[in-house]
Amino acid sequence: MPELFIRKSIEVHAQAEALWKVLTENEFITQYMFGCVAETDWKPGSRLLWKGAADGKLYVKGQVVAVDAPWRLEYTVIDPNNSAFPDIPENYLTMIYEIRKRSEGGATFEIIQGDYSKVAEGQKRYEDTLKGDDFILVKIKELAEGLQVAAFS
Repeated sequence: MPELFIRKSIEVHAQAEALWKVLTENEFITQYMFGCVAETDWKPGSRLLWKGAADGKLYVKGQVVAVDAPWRLEYTVIDPNNSAFPDIPENYLTMIYEIRKRSEGGATFEIIQGDYSKVAEGQKRYEDTLKGDDFILVKIKELAEGLQVAAFS
C-alpha cells in the first residue's frame, strides 16, 4: 500500500509565535482538543498524555518526536481505550503541525496525519478520520488570531 496521509491547512492571520502558544499551552489546548490537557514537557523523546481536564481520564497517548519552535511540532498518538489493535509503536500514528510564515503576513498552519498505510486497520482509521470535520484546524486559527489581536490591543 502506498503512503497514506491526511493533510489539511488553513491561513492564519497571526504570527507563528501565537500559533505555537495555542499548540503547546493547556489554557488553549483544552479549547480545541475536546476538553483535554496535554501532559508533557514538549521535549523530543518525552511521553505525551492527553487527559480530560475535568475527569483526568487518559484519552490518547504518544510521544514527542521533534520540536522546532515555533515552526514544527511532531508527535505520535494512539487511543488506548478504543483500539481493537495492540498498543505497540507500529500502530501509533504521527501528527505533524507545521507553521510557515507567509510573505503577505500571517502564517499557513498545516496538520499532517499518518502514515495510515503502516498501522493496523490503517484504511479504516484513515476513512474514519476523513469523516471528521475541520473543527480543530478552525479553532486553532480562531484562538491564534484572538491571541494576536489581544497582543496588539
